[in-house]
Amino acid sequence: MKNLAFIMTISVCANFCYAQKNTPSAFNYSISDTTKNIKTEIPPLSSAYDSHNNSFLKKSIVPAVLFGATAATWNDRENIRDVRNRYIPTFKASYDDYLQYAPAAVVYGLQIAGVKGRNNIKRATLSHLSSLAIMGIVVNTLKRTTKVQRPDESANNSFPSGHTAMAFTNASFLHKEYGVVNTAYSIGGYSAATLTGLGRNLNNRHWVSDVLAGAGIGILSTELGYFFIDKLYKNKGDNLGLLSKIEGNDNPSFLALKVGPTFPINNFIDDRKDMGFEMGIEGAYFFSKKFGLGAEFGFTSFPIQSVKLDVEDHEELKTVDVNYESLGFLNLSVGPYFSHSFSENWEVSLKATAGVSNPASGKVIIEGDLIDTPNKELEIVSYTPTTSFRRNFGAAITYKFNPELGLTFFSEYSQINTKIKYEAINNLIDDEDDIENITDREKIKFVTIGLRVTAFF
Repeated sequence: MKNLAFIMTISVCANFCYAQKNTPSAFNYSISDTTKNIKTEIPPLSSAYDSHNNSFLKKSIVPAVLFGATAATWNDRENIRDVRNRYIPTFKASYDDYLQYAPAAVVYGLQIAGVKGRNNIKRATLSHLSSLAIMGIVVNTLKRTTKVQRPDESANNSFPSGHTAMAFTNASFLHKEYGVVNTAYSIGGYSAATLTGLGRNLNNRHWVSDVLAGAGIGILSTELGYFFIDKLYKNKGDNLGLLSKIEGNDNPSFLALKVGPTFPINNFIDDRKDMGFEMGIEGAYFFSKKFGLGAEFGFTSFPIQSVKLDVEDHEELKTVDVNYESLGFLNLSVGPYFSHSFSENWEVSLKATAGVSNPASGKVIIEGDLIDTPNKELEIVSYTPTTSFRRNFGAAITYKFNPELGLTFFSEYSQINTKIKYEAINNLIDDEDDIENITDREKIKFVTIGLRVTAFF
């Protein structure tokens, strides 16, 4: 990491010299960076479920596909943005600020008009609020920890798109409540959500990867919101997931949404990491009352503390900040689970899982009044961690409100072994000699303490 500091020092000094010469072109700076004739009779639950069984199985993979598309477009997002800038550089429309709420407004309008949906207005509202809460936690935590710069350079909270997540949460709400009455409602809702996401991209407020992730989060949040409310109220009158239809076998199989802060317990990234966040979906199928096999899919992020540049004999450079984009990993792990019930309401569990962590690449950016760029920021180094092995051990205690829903307190230890490759932006350095790339091996150990909403089936 001393070599990395050397790269940043040379880069900043070169940049400072350019600034003193008043030659902004030396940087070549560009951040690529109607309710009539509608049936109001609801089909019997069994027939409704049969008719939607296959469609749900297909729909359940949509968030996964969207998240995969997010990863696939991440490295090409600047190229995609450049296409927008070439053909419609001055496009500006504010319809996406309002259209995101339209599907939910339709639900409540139909309820007030007396058109029957899956649920009454109270039950529908509980499901909707639950979905919005899940979506809000996920979106705002990711925005806080990833700190991705918007394509218009207005802020560092681009990923994921909150407008798109809100739009798809509301569209899925409309689909859940009235899609079974008439598929036109679903088509209209998802069309409005898609136009919202497209607007965020065309307005240059979000990268395409932000929009894709927001859509996946919105759909998944609604599925989970309905799932958990169903488990609490035992209401089978909605187009809910497959797990809600499975008869329990008296074993502690579960699906859970988890979130909590992470605390690093060893030194990495020059010991400048901050307390992070971890969130995800966890589930396990138990073959007996004690033993089962489970899996977890989630995201871990560590913000990196910014520092002032300290260069000998250049006192003025001490006003320049060095900022890292946060270190983030997408995790998938599987392993055995053990559970023991102390009483009808209390249960403890243990797990030992292993899997892979897929990292997000990031940037090292210098920022200050001395930086001769429009936004006073300049990327000097990019970093790319490698896909890595992850091990995880955890313990949890659950209080069950009823046999199907509980609140779980968990504590976990995780370790990720990765290599981080740092690459200097050599065209910023007034020297013909290339600076060698640096690779650091990092062992990342941390403890996560948090809560999960656990639905048993």
